[in-house]
Formats: sequence, C-alpha cells, structure tokens
Amino acid sequence: MRSSLLIRQADSCAPRRPNPHPGQLRRPGPPRGGNQERATLRLLQLTDMHLYADPNGRLLGQNTRRTLDLVLELAAESFWPVDRVLLTGDLVHDESREGYEYLERRLVELGAPCSSLPGNHDAPAIMAGALDGGLISVAPSLRCGRWSLIFLNSTLAESDGGHLDGFQLNLLETALSAHPRSPALICLHHQPVPVGSNWLDTMALDNPEAFFAVVDRHPQVRGILWGHVHQEYTARRKGVLLMGSPSTCVQFLPTSNAFALDALTPGFRWLELSPDGHIATGVQRIAAYPDPLDLSSVGY
Repeated sequence: MRSSLLIRQADSCAPRRPNPHPGQLRRPGPPRGGNQERATLRLLQLTDMHLYADPNGRLLGQNTRRTLDLVLELAAESFWPVDRVLLTGDLVHDESREGYEYLERRLVELGAPCSSLPGNHDAPAIMAGALDGGLISVAPSLRCGRWSLIFLNSTLAESDGGHLDGFQLNLLETALSAHPRSPALICLHHQPVPVGSNWLDTMALDNPEAFFAVVDRHPQVRGILWGHVHQEYTARRKGVLLMGSPSTCVQFLPTSNAFALDALTPGFRWLELSPDGHIATGVQRIAAYPDPLDLSSVGY
C-alpha cells in the first residue's frame, strides 16, 4: 500500500553547487552570474529510471544503473551546468530502500539541487525518507528565479494509473494562487492527456478534467511535464506546453495499440525557462543501448 509523500514547502531554488567529483562532469561550464530573477533557468529532467537494489538489476535486458550512468554522462557533456534536476517518478522499480539510497548517492555526485516526485512503481514513504534532505527535495513546490515549480503526487495505491486527489488539487491551487504573476511549470508522473498509445492511455491520469479546471484558472501556467510514457511527446493546450519524456532505460513504441518497445535509446529532457515565461526544450539520447534490447517482450 503506497502512502502519501511527506509535504514540505520550499521557499526558494537552492543555488547550484560545484560538482564534488569534477572528473565526472567533463564540461562543467562557467558559473552563471547576475541577478537570478533575470537569468534563464536550466533544468534537466530524468525520469523512469527503474533502479534496483541489486547493482545487476535488469529491466527488459538493460542494466538500469548502467543506462542511467550513460544518460548522465551525456548530460554532463552536452547540458551542464544546470540549476535543478527534476526526477519525475518510477525512480526505483523494486521499491527498495537500497535502490533509493543508491540513487541518492549518485545524485549527490552531480552537485546540483534535485526535486523528486513518485511514480506508480515507487514507494513514496520510503522514497521520501531516503531522498529528502541536502541537495534533494520532495517539497511540493518551490520558487526558482521568477518561476514557480510545482510537483504533484499522481500515484494511486495498487494501480498503475494516476489520480490527483483533493489534497493534491488544493496544493496546486494554493501554489498557483500564491504567485499569480510568476510563470509556472507543473510536474507529475502520469500523462494528463492521451499520448496515442491505447494500452498506455489506460494508465493515464483518471481525472484530467479536475486538473485542467485548476490549470485553466491560472494563466501563468506555461508548461506541464511528466514521465511514465517512456517516449517523447510534445503538444500544446490553450497555449500551455505539454511535455512527455523518454526514460533513462527502455522506451515504449509510440502510437502502439499494445505493449511494445521502441528501438530508440534512453535519454533526458532539457529545459530552459526564460524570465518572461518562455520555455525552450528538447530531448537528447545516448548513442546506443549497452546491451541487446528485448524487442519481443510483451510486458514487464
């Protein structure tokens, strides 16, 4: 039975710290200067890592620690430094504390503040206990420069699908009402709109009307970001940018009626949030899988 995340408000975006292991980030880039209110925020989204307590744990043929390492190496080479890392669920596949403790150690090596939220394969209470503190936060909202960043728990006990209960919807309403003139990015795990894969869309957010009723009352919302779908998705709804992102391990085949894997490789999404509310974003992927991918699989 999955329990709710511990709730804590963060007042501001923590400053980026230097990487404690410089050799791991081969292109750290110069530190940004100037007024943070006027600076563009650089965010890195990592999602659906599906880590295990066992260092050799595999999902559909892939060692998920190894694929995460390769994605982080790519991010270090092509999109560093960042102001914050966004972790949008399904962080640990076996719900083990050891898996979260490994992830915590790996994230601390990055030296950048992180925000995390749970997915349907996570254990939220264990996740919060293992990850919350220091550079890693499970706070439901924070201020980062001019932006409001909001993190919702869309998990539903004993279900792969998602739901935003009254508490989460009220949290969203409160966070948006507190800063009506600040552009906002909303993050959650489950997709709030169909992505075109029949099997996957049966596991989407089950009350999107209630979610969008709150969003539509607040014109400062500029983007909605999620994981879960293991594929890149981009669209717009009433001017709001909608973004689904690839997993750091295996990918799902887009527009598939039934479960199927895609040969596209693991990756991350980068975002640049301008003070005027504009979002620039894209996806980068590693060159190849480290091991053969089981494309014949019919589920996991």
